[in-house]
Amino acid sequence: MGKLDGKVALVSGSGRGIGREIALKLAGDGAAVVVNDLDDGPAKETVAAIEESGGRAITCTGSVTEAGFAERFVQTAVDGFGGLDVIVNNAGYTWDSVIQKLTDEQWDAILDVHLKAPFRILRAAQPVISAAVKRAQAAGEPVPCRKVVNISSIAGLDGNAGQANYAAAKAGVTGLTKTLAKEWGRYNVTVNTVAFGLIRTRLTETSADTGGTIDVQGREIRVGVNPDLLAQLERSVPLGRAGTPAEAAGAVYLLCQPESDYVSGQTLVCAGGF
Repeated sequence: MGKLDGKVALVSGSGRGIGREIALKLAGDGAAVVVNDLDDGPAKETVAAIEESGGRAITCTGSVTEAGFAERFVQTAVDGFGGLDVIVNNAGYTWDSVIQKLTDEQWDAILDVHLKAPFRILRAAQPVISAAVKRAQAAGEPVPCRKVVNISSIAGLDGNAGQANYAAAKAGVTGLTKTLAKEWGRYNVTVNTVAFGLIRTRLTETSADTGGTIDVQGREIRVGVNPDLLAQLERSVPLGRAGTPAEAAGAVYLLCQPESDYVSGQTLVCAGGF
C-alpha cells in the first residue's frame, strides 16, 4: 500500500531530469501519473519506466506554453484516470543574459514557461477540483486533501546575475503559490513551492566551453556552466556538492504526501543548506 494509492498526478516537464524523478517518485508510492514533455520519446520512456515498476502512467506531450495545452493536460488526467489530485508545475529552462542584452523574446519566453504556464494549468484545473469537492460534499463524504507543488529556484528568492527573466518568473511563482493557497484552502488543497538550488541536470552538467545547446520549439538555447564556476558553486553549498535530480524529487514528494496536509502557502528550499 502506497501513501498515494488512488491519487492522480500531473507532472509537467517529466520526460527528463528532475521532472522524470518526480514522476517516478509519485508513481512509486501509488499515484497514477500524466507525464508531459516537449518530445514524445522522453515522455514515453518515463511512462515505460513507471509501468515496468508496476505503476500507471500516460503521456500528454507538447509545450506547456501552447494555447489550449493546460486544458488538454487536465483533461488527460480526467479521461485517463478519472480525476485529479496532485499538480506539479515543473517544466522550464533558462535563457540567460545580462539585462542590457536581454531581449523581449528571452523575457517573454521565460515568463511564459515558468509563470504563465503554471497559471494556465491551475486555472484549467479549478473546475475539475471544484466539481469533485461538491460531489463529495453532496454525498456526505470527506473531501480528500489535494496537492499543488510549484517549482521555483533560489534565484527567485535572492536573484541571480544574468537571470533577470528567470528570477522574476520564479519570484512570481511565490506570489502565485501564496494566492492559490488562500483561494483553494476551501477545497482542502494545499499549495506550496519548492525552490531548488544547484541541482545536477543536463542544463548544469554540460560545460559552457563545449557550446552545448538544447532545442526548445525551434530555438537553440545555450546551456552549461563554466567548470571552474560550477566547482566554486559546489564549494559554497554547506553540504559541499550539488544535489541530484532524485534528491530534488524527494523535496517535492514531501509536500505531496499526507504528512504535509496542514502545510500550505510555504516555500521549501532544497539547496543543501545554501
